[in-house]
Amino acid sequence: MIYILEDDASILKLVEYTLSSNGYEVKGFSRPSEFFNALGETKPELLLLDIMLPEMSGLDVLKKIRSRKDYDDILIIMLTAKSSEYDKVLGLDLGSDDYIAKPFGMMELLARVKAALRRRERSGRAKDESRLIFGPLLLDSKAHIVTVEGKEVQMTLKEYSLLKLLMENEGICLSRDSILNTVWGYAFDGENRTVDVHVRRIREKLGPSGSMIQTVAGVGYRFKYEAQE
Repeated sequence: MIYILEDDASILKLVEYTLSSNGYEVKGFSRPSEFFNALGETKPELLLLDIMLPEMSGLDVLKKIRSRKDYDDILIIMLTAKSSEYDKVLGLDLGSDDYIAKPFGMMELLARVKAALRRRERSGRAKDESRLIFGPLLLDSKAHIVTVEGKEVQMTLKEYSLLKLLMENEGICLSRDSILNTVWGYAFDGENRTVDVHVRRIREKLGPSGSMIQTVAGVGYRFKYEAQE
């Protein structure tokens, strides 16, 4: 199920038509109150969320969703104004998985939705039972948790997937392009800050252990553990 929260009736109708004609079950809403009423009954896999809304902003809707642990696995793609870099970065900071700048083409929208759901499906099929341990940092694939010094660190699906990718490739520099392809399912266009924002958020959540994620200038990121003597 895909939910769309968009108050522009023409955009909402076009997006609903595009997704439903491609085999997706879709429900559209023009007001946050309608959306939250439906959310209480059926949880979608993905939400397309506009920022400019009546009643409350899309960013406030995002914050409200991410404050609920039972809703934390909902994929969220923000629909932002093309010129609003602040909203894009803030949305990623608050836990959105991706964003699409308006005006956007229906083919681009469909590609982003397919990529997001494809990554979700692959994550659901993955049954890696290994435990990745580097000093105080542990990632347990079977339990799907991350802990630092025995304390669980709450992460979104994308944060978890990105950290797991880096830890699995310890010592190897991964480019932003390879990270985006693996975790998000699309190529780096030279301007997308999705990876950078997610890395910064992961570092903050890991505290001192976040320093194991190293920036490789002009290339990407490397996870490096150096045992203390």
